[in-house]
Amino acid sequence: MEDISLTKLKTKQSAVVKTIEGGQGLLRRLEALGIRKGKKITKISSHFWRGPVTVLAGKTKIAIGYGMAQKIKVRVE
Repeated sequence: MEDISLTKLKTKQSAVVKTIEGGQGLLRRLEALGIRKGKKITKISSHFWRGPVTVLAGKTKIAIGYGMAQKIKVRVE
């Protein structure tokens, strides 16, 4: 199965983070939010017009901007 962007994940679908396509700043920020390579996340919701994407990482709900979410590549289990 191929890796897809977090923005393409369907609502209530779970996946594992495979790569994050960004610089050290983005990697550190996502790490602080609990999103890192190998972490299982579930997409809770997304806005119709490229608004924030809400995910569940562990027991924490996190809202991520659309641009940031596009850089997170996941693989559906």
